[in-house]
Amino acid sequence: MTKLSDYVEIAAMEYLLETGKDELDAQWIAEFFQDSGVLDDYPRQDLVAFSDMVQKELTKTSERAGKQTRFQLDKIRRAK
Repeated sequence: MTKLSDYVEIAAMEYLLETGKDELDAQWIAEFFQDSGVLDDYPRQDLVAFSDMVQKELTKTSERAGKQTRFQLDKIRRAK
């Protein structure tokens, strides 16, 4: 059985790859929740709670990417 945290990470990565956005679309996450097998493995899992976990992962990923970008830009700036 796939861990719930794995489903959250998969959903976040797929959403970023498909849309390039860090704000989760309700229809997209509802379709993922239904089609991906989350309900099969976790029949008591609530869509809203799952959506919140995916949004949190999206935010964390976005913030991490921003930090890495700022770090690389600072590195370039110092090299000049």
